[in-house]
Amino acid sequence: MKSLKNGTDTLTNSVTAISEFGFWIICENKEYFITFNDYPVFKKVRVDKIFNLKFISPKQMYWPEIDIDIEVEALEKPNMFPLIYK
Repeated sequence: MKSLKNGTDTLTNSVTAISEFGFWIICENKEYFITFNDYPVFKKVRVDKIFNLKFISPKQMYWPEIDIDIEVEALEKPNMFPLIYK
């Protein structure tokens, strides 16, 4: 007999916090930090636009109001993606 899972999974794909250095996102139960040094365009936009995050696939994030997308693989393996968004 298997036990049922208690409670409800509350993790969702979303921005969780913003600091002066960047912001954190949760994607598929993993947390990533997106730095303003690597993605400076985010430093120039209002906070509400950073929180307006959509997932256009399970591994691709999109901010429609500022027309920016980032693939999760670029955050997991940054050495494979040496170009920095300007």
